[in-house]
Amino acid sequence: MTRFGIFWRRRIAGPLIALLKQGISPAKLAQTLGAGFICSMFPILGTTSLLNLAVGVRLRLNHPVMQAMNQLLGPLHLIMIVLYVRVGERIWHMHDDPFTVAEFVHCFRHASWHEFFSRFGWAAVHSISAWALTAPLFFILIYYPFRHLFFEIARRRHLASGTPRGLVPGGK
Repeated sequence: MTRFGIFWRRRIAGPLIALLKQGISPAKLAQTLGAGFICSMFPILGTTSLLNLAVGVRLRLNHPVMQAMNQLLGPLHLIMIVLYVRVGERIWHMHDDPFTVAEFVHCFRHASWHEFFSRFGWAAVHSISAWALTAPLFFILIYYPFRHLFFEIARRRHLASGTPRGLVPGGK
């Protein structure tokens, strides 16, 4: 098995299967992954951990899974911020004043907060608009396949352990 395969099995698949064994329903685990993904893609740096916590508390989701996803998705999050800003600019028809990532970082480091927010405040509005439009689609693309996968894993595990057919603990 490759190093990635070992990592995947030990750090990602293994803990998720362990949660199924502990009684979390396949649907709730899939909901945790879907909500964790969309919260982790919120396009404002420094807010995703709190957003994951708030949504997890409100929906009674698994916090360790959501926060682990948040950390694993960090590199993708940075790419998605740029993408969301550009898509938001198209949605709002704001092609007049594009900026580069280097310009953004320079202004963040050297300008006053007022100057920074007056220059890039609309970029936040643009990116949040694009995120809000794509979040339901991402949730659906994650929730349904993983829900099916987790139900299948739970079914196979219970058939192998002798649980009567059709009785999957926690299966909504």
